[in-house]
Amino acid sequence: MRAWRSLAPGLDALALVEVPRPEPGPNEMLVRVEAAALNFADLLMVDDRYQVRPQRPFTMGQEMAGTVVAAGPGATFEVGARVAGKAEAGAFAEYAVMGQNLAMRVPDGVAAATAAAMPVVYTTALVALTESTVVVPGERVLVTAAAGGFGLAAVEVARSLGAFVIAAAGGADKCALARAHGADAAIDYRSENLADAVKALTDGRGVDVLVDAVGGDAKDLLRLLAWGGRFLVTGFAGGTIPQIPANRLLLRRLSAIGVYFRPEHDGPMLARVAARLSDLAARGAVRPHVGAVHAFDALPAALAALRDRGTTGKLILQVAADGGQRVDRT
Repeated sequence: MRAWRSLAPGLDALALVEVPRPEPGPNEMLVRVEAAALNFADLLMVDDRYQVRPQRPFTMGQEMAGTVVAAGPGATFEVGARVAGKAEAGAFAEYAVMGQNLAMRVPDGVAAATAAAMPVVYTTALVALTESTVVVPGERVLVTAAAGGFGLAAVEVARSLGAFVIAAAGGADKCALARAHGADAAIDYRSENLADAVKALTDGRGVDVLVDAVGGDAKDLLRLLAWGGRFLVTGFAGGTIPQIPANRLLLRRLSAIGVYFRPEHDGPMLARVAARLSDLAARGAVRPHVGAVHAFDALPAALAALRDRGTTGKLILQVAADGGQRVDRT
């Protein structure tokens, strides 16, 4: 099979090569990959800055959708099932191994390119808002970088939970995109003061939950929280890991919660989340925004576009023809 391999650190050291097709182990499926999604974690991994560091050479990619062609012992998805899921690596290939506890069934009518955009960002959003904390109807939720793949997922999930959702994004077009995906209000932080805008939208109270994947100055973000608010740390796309002042947590009874999951620790939780995500997708309650679809041969250029932040939503790598229905709910 063809696969994109990282031979050394950096995008310049990616190579499209022929490698043996992998074999599924216990509780794993071999998937014919139809579409794969790009994530900031891929950029970190290729630069040796991610917490998971496979031994080189390794096949890139963590998020995919396709059709099960073989199942290992204990795997319950049948051959022919349409699935989407996450792997530590290996998704940017014609075939990839997917773990049972990181897979969701793709509903009829959802195209592979759309399904591939779901597992990482929507699983993270659901873990953040239904497992790490529980958002209840009427709570105010602020999402930073709300026009990105994860940001839009967090907006949609928070809205599905009955929250009043405030999106923060850079530019009028990105704010409009966040509103189109369910945000009740949007703040263009390039032209508005974020703190002043949040105060105006919340009658000076602040938000109950702040979902941040950017990083940076945590002191400024904590000021946006209401008494007893929750600060959900989901990543550091901005490149700076925030230093969280404990005194601010203490004086306003705030909580700072790291949002992360590992299959070996969180199997039952991930099963709950996958079932919930599949149901939301089947009902059309989540509508991933695919910013662009790139040909399989164009992976380095696609990753460079993601790195340079000239994108919205999710970037998709079209690996093969969609084996399922092409009708797309978006």
